[in-house]
Amino acid sequence: MAKAGATSKVTVSGTKKSAATRQALIDATIATLRKEGFAGASARAISDRAGLNQGLVFYHFGSVVNLLLAALDSVSEDRMQKYSEAIAQVSSASEIMNIATQIFQDDFDTGYVTVLVEMIAGASSTPGLGAEVGARIRPWFTFAKDALDKTFGDSPIAALMPSGDVAYSVVALYLGLEMLTHLDGDREPALKLFAHAQQMVVLLGALSAFTPTTPPASP
Repeated sequence: MAKAGATSKVTVSGTKKSAATRQALIDATIATLRKEGFAGASARAISDRAGLNQGLVFYHFGSVVNLLLAALDSVSEDRMQKYSEAIAQVSSASEIMNIATQIFQDDFDTGYVTVLVEMIAGASSTPGLGAEVGARIRPWFTFAKDALDKTFGDSPIAALMPSGDVAYSVVALYLGLEMLTHLDGDREPALKLFAHAQQMVVLLGALSAFTPTTPPASP
């Protein structure tokens, strides 16, 4: 007769094993997207890289597309946590530009750029995938808007440039830079653009210091 609690111990062990298998498949998917691209991210290629049975892809995720999206979720969650912590420490537009430059370089070095670019590329040929990828990009608009609101607040600059519109432009520009850099592997043009933006931020900050926040009283 089995001892009391034996079933629960087996269940816990099985749950841990299942979670480890799912994570192994997600990690293998990220690596496969980086090395083989979207076209090479098949169930067989992913499972072979993970050293697991191909059937486990469908057992745990239902489809290869769901596994690819889980991999994108994993990358996005990791980036969001890391960069939210970084942004929480800054107090000026200049510091935000420094963080943005570091984020760009880190994304490129770790291969996060490749994962996103390949998923965007795959969306054009996979029905329904575009909407799913788009939904995972939208939180970054909020992230950018919150960072802008924190930095500029009620300054004259904020009144001239609504943070929601600027946030959309920033994310769109950032994605474009990632994709172009991914194509030729040359990050220098993008880094020069970040440097120019840094200079612009300093200039705008200097100008806002001399801009009255309220209109002068009527004579």
